[in-house]
Amino acid sequence: MNGLGEISVVDIVVADGFVLTELAGVVDTLRLANRVSALPVFKWNYRSTQGGPVASSSEAMVMTTPFEDRPDATYLFVIGNADPDCGALSLQPVIDRYTNRQATVFLLAEAASRYIKDSGDKIVSHTTHWENTELMHERGSTLDTGHAIAAQDGGIVTCAGMGTTYDVTLALIGQHVSPATKMAVANILLHDKIRDFSTAQPFSGAKGTVTGDRELDQCIEIMQANIEDPLPIGELVKVLNLSNRSLERKFRLHMNTTPNRFYRELRLTKANNLLLNTTMSVRDVGLACGFSNGFSGLYKNFYGITPAVLRKQRRAAQNIS
Repeated sequence: MNGLGEISVVDIVVADGFVLTELAGVVDTLRLANRVSALPVFKWNYRSTQGGPVASSSEAMVMTTPFEDRPDATYLFVIGNADPDCGALSLQPVIDRYTNRQATVFLLAEAASRYIKDSGDKIVSHTTHWENTELMHERGSTLDTGHAIAAQDGGIVTCAGMGTTYDVTLALIGQHVSPATKMAVANILLHDKIRDFSTAQPFSGAKGTVTGDRELDQCIEIMQANIEDPLPIGELVKVLNLSNRSLERKFRLHMNTTPNRFYRELRLTKANNLLLNTTMSVRDVGLACGFSNGFSGLYKNFYGITPAVLRKQRRAAQNIS
């Protein structure tokens, strides 16, 4: 823990389109640690390549200063921005400046994906948001990225980001404040359980969504594992040792939908991710998500736009930006 009056400096890097949830997960946790401590424990700076205002994906603005040649921060956070191909997140020289001065670097979600891609097999233990892991695999990556919420390799911590940012930052403040203070911060955040780095990400496929119903959780986990070759509901109920009517009731009670509709929408959501983040053909996307025919019509009924038009609009938007 810090000595009396000693303040740890945290640099926070943002790029255009950064995820506000992740920035809040870092800053609000540090701010609350200062609030419940006798004296301030942390100070933070917002950084970017050029400095100046940077807009989040939700259009909130942060005023930043450029990177320093000789940073004096104890920690560096690089916030994700929902674009794993973002060149502004390729920061190896900047990261090296911090690690060379014994700082610990936290890379969140897409920032972690970019670092993993740039580092190849040089980084042994790593993770990223499960959506990015799936995207990397769809693009042919053979890197075995885990589903833990965070993984540390020396001075580099790769993280899933999003809501798990609070767990990672709570772990950080635990190195500088008492356990009681750390617990007080978690309580103010209404964060009822601080997850350690090895905890599996929710919804990652490694751990099913928690509805409070064991059979329903098991059913959703089976559905998530069988996207490309969806199982008939008749086979699902046999595996679960339930009747069709019982499964219907569970989905109505907890999800306000039917098993068939939920399964179809689960596959369409995966298809949307592939359409937006890969160069797979529309037909191949449909096949990868268990739609051997009629994919474009089902997609339009759900999203209100055909896959081909979506791709065209996305390319036009990228050309403008």
